[in-house]
Amino acid sequence: MVRALVWLGLQGRLCLLAGLAAGLLLPGLAEALRPWIAELVALLLLVTGIRVGARAALGSLEDLLPTLLRIGFMQMVLPLVALGVFTAVGLLSMPLALAIALMLAAPSVTGAPNFAIMIGHDPAPGMRLLVLGTALFPLTALPVLMVLDPGGGGAAGAVWLSLGLHAVILGAVGLGFAVRAVFPALGRDRARGSLDGLAAVLLAVVVVGLMAAIGPLLRTEPLTLLVWLLAALAVNFGLVLATLRIGLGIGSRDPVALAIYAGNRNIALFLVVLPEDVAAPLMIFIGCYQIPMYLTPFLLSRLRPSEA
Repeated sequence: MVRALVWLGLQGRLCLLAGLAAGLLLPGLAEALRPWIAELVALLLLVTGIRVGARAALGSLEDLLPTLLRIGFMQMVLPLVALGVFTAVGLLSMPLALAIALMLAAPSVTGAPNFAIMIGHDPAPGMRLLVLGTALFPLTALPVLMVLDPGGGGAAGAVWLSLGLHAVILGAVGLGFAVRAVFPALGRDRARGSLDGLAAVLLAVVVVGLMAAIGPLLRTEPLTLLVWLLAALAVNFGLVLATLRIGLGIGSRDPVALAIYAGNRNIALFLVVLPEDVAAPLMIFIGCYQIPMYLTPFLLSRLRPSEA
């Protein structure tokens, strides 16, 4: 079993692509997994917490302030700017606008450090953005939730959603940190390889559930699906490439990690607490969003070394 998990960890990209294919080709399985997405996301956060450990996740004090500033801009300023633009052009009520705003407010996907490894870059900066961004997510998301009011409860409802996110995220990640502290052997190479394999499997399974809305729409309204997919591709790849260019231009120490984080956000975390009637329309965007997300390592690997 351990050897199989280590092998799966080394084949992470193939696991993700297999999950995407299963989500498209096996709609029955995708629909069966859909109700379990919240639990699977929490389990994935637990495994990530064990894999990383508190010390590596937080990094040094020198890294802390720049990381916090980046998280504040990416997860709070950027979505509020997007909301302002959508409001100005009269598109705020559109489901796609809601989906993009929530995506921008979300933290990094749990696979971001692995994306960096796949293209030969240091995963540590991405790990800090992932863990700290996820820990701060309930706080940075609060202004966006108050503006959008997705739960229909006004400011009090937004606070309640934020507290729910905080409980799930900090509970799962904190438990993972505790397990790692009690069993330090989980930080050894073989154990990390097994955890990478387990995370790859969980990511693939989660992707199948997140693709639940795609299969039926592909058969009934392919042109509608194409519009959503093009929007997801434009937002994801646009953010990745623009952030990479800016990071290289200002001489950032970790432009690739920041670029991966900018375009690949864990919008599925909102599914943990959003009401079903609000979450259901988002599933189309979330399903489409998985495609450019898992193509990001391929995109970055094709850039010239000087660009990545």
